[in-house]
Amino acid sequence: MSKSFEIQGVVHSIGETTEYGNNGFTKREFVLKLTGEGENSAYPNYIALELIKDKCALMDSYNIGDELSAQFNLSGRLWSANGKPEKCFTSLQAWRVEGMSSQANNYEQMPPPGFDQGPSMSDFDDDIPF
Repeated sequence: MSKSFEIQGVVHSIGETTEYGNNGFTKREFVLKLTGEGENSAYPNYIALELIKDKCALMDSYNIGDELSAQFNLSGRLWSANGKPEKCFTSLQAWRVEGMSSQANNYEQMPPPGFDQGPSMSDFDDDIPF
């Protein structure tokens, strides 16, 4: 069973959906420039992730420059050609992509219109008997 990971970043590139083989297998790649805690802007990290099958459509509503959060699983496999050393390929398979809005981090300071705040503090008698 694979463990799930999450990263945050700005979309650097979005590839086209590509079909492989005769069975209709599809794959789409995108690259995030990582942001968030622990990232040093002087030495940016660019991470390539892939979407497979029905998940390819997850990037349809995003553009280069959008800030995203991506949840993904690590996937690895071995490959060897006749007479050549074995190679290990690792991929980051995204299964959830969500846009990050700056509004999500800003809490409303004022109540929404039509919200009854009740009487103001100046309406109360300040004569406390104790």
